[in-house]
Amino acid sequence: MQVQLFRIDSRLLHGQVATNWARVLKIDRIIVASDQVAQDEIRKTLIRQASPPGLKTNIVPIQKLIRINQDKRFDGMKVLLLVETVQDALRLLLGGIVVPQINIGSLSFDNSKQMISETIAVSEQDVQIFQWMHQRGIKLEVRKVSSDSPKDLWKILTDKKMIQSNLT
Repeated sequence: MQVQLFRIDSRLLHGQVATNWARVLKIDRIIVASDQVAQDEIRKTLIRQASPPGLKTNIVPIQKLIRINQDKRFDGMKVLLLVETVQDALRLLLGGIVVPQINIGSLSFDNSKQMISETIAVSEQDVQIFQWMHQRGIKLEVRKVSSDSPKDLWKILTDKKMIQSNLT
């Protein structure tokens, strides 16, 4: 499996992702990895409806995707991989998904999180996970669609004083 784009977005698959990224990346399949969504028939239906016509979309639990990633039958498949949370992204990385970069679309706000941009709210745990990713050389970019200029999430976190400079 060739992950063309690994995206964290609390909205998962929506118009921007479905039309822009899928077309630009020339992917074979969209994979949404989420234990919660894989068990929710309504959300699965909505995600499939948002998928571009003719493009296969699969919604699978995290562990199933880890197994699929190790299956040689899927080696040539170009995928857009979507997760809903930073924690799900970490689980995939720990399970063997290897990517040089992760795209962050939007992370929804709740009372445990701090807004760091118009569309991204992070908790302390999210920041720790992003730090873990950064220390392993994974580039973290904020970008809604491919035509937007990418922003460096690590720089945003550092500028917001959420990361101490000696940890960079």
